Amino acid sequence: MHNKIWLEAARPKTLGASIAPVITGTAMAYAHSAFHWLSAILALAGAVLIQVGTNYANDYFDYSRGADAGERLGPVRATQAGLVTPQAMRLAFTLSFIAASIAGLYLIYRGGIPILVIGILSIVFGFIYTGGPYPLGYYGFGDIFVLIFFGPVAVGGTYFVQALQINWSVVFIGFAPGLLSVAILTVNNLRDRETDKKAGKKTIAVRFGKRYTQYQYLLSVLLACIIPLILFAVTEKHPFSLISCFALLYAIKPIKTVFKEGAGAELNKTLAETGLLNILFALLFSIGWLYE
Repeated sequence: MHNKIWLEAARPKTLGASIAPVITGTAMAYAHSAFHWLSAILALAGAVLIQVGTNYANDYFDYSRGADAGERLGPVRATQAGLVTPQAMRLAFTLSFIAASIAGLYLIYRGGIPILVIGILSIVFGFIYTGGPYPLGYYGFGDIFVLIFFGPVAVGGTYFVQALQINWSVVFIGFAPGLLSVAILTVNNLRDRETDKKAGKKTIAVRFGKRYTQYQYLLSVLLACIIPLILFAVTEKHPFSLISCFALLYAIKPIKTVFKEGAGAELNKTLAETGLLNILFALLFSIGWLYE
């Protein structure tokens, strides 16, 4: 039971945000004859551990700031529910970040200063997302952080640590998983809009309202699927990567739910579906990119 509590606190339904860019970056490295299996595995481990650490930190800091108080539509927060002590949750996110750092040691050895900078910034921003005196998530900047670090930074970093070089197409396609990660966050913020408003958490959903947030979700998904089209139009290479656009078919149901009036707790399922959408998009793009 205790292990189940920690698993749920890690928010596994959102982990597509860290898995998808590593899949994408690795596939592109493989296509360029630069695949390095140990770097790929450690990049995946590091990315997931940083996201888990960030989720644990969110659980801890949201509890500390009272953001999880009152009636909650989302999954139970372990600290707020009294299932885990604040001290234990603080230790959990600290250990997660340390474990990510250990996984990153070899990547730093292989990739040098660029990977060191990416690793440090990822952990720092994971911490200040809800921690510190000016938490990003409380001032509406969480979307930008997610777009950049779960997008071009993650895809580019994964590719670079294998190929030991970078090109613009890798960075550009990184905006696709970044946008789908923003979509995951958008569902979360849409669901929690009322409780966040009461807690003084000024997310985009709180600042601009429900209708804006619904269209932000739709736009994030559509733009993600347009990016491979733009890349192909410019490079005229890897035409089969366009099969990633078929991920839109899977996106129809969650889009409908987001626009449904009074969806409320139904958005928990939509959150999981959007995480899977991110992975599906990455897999389709990767398969298409490799088949040339």
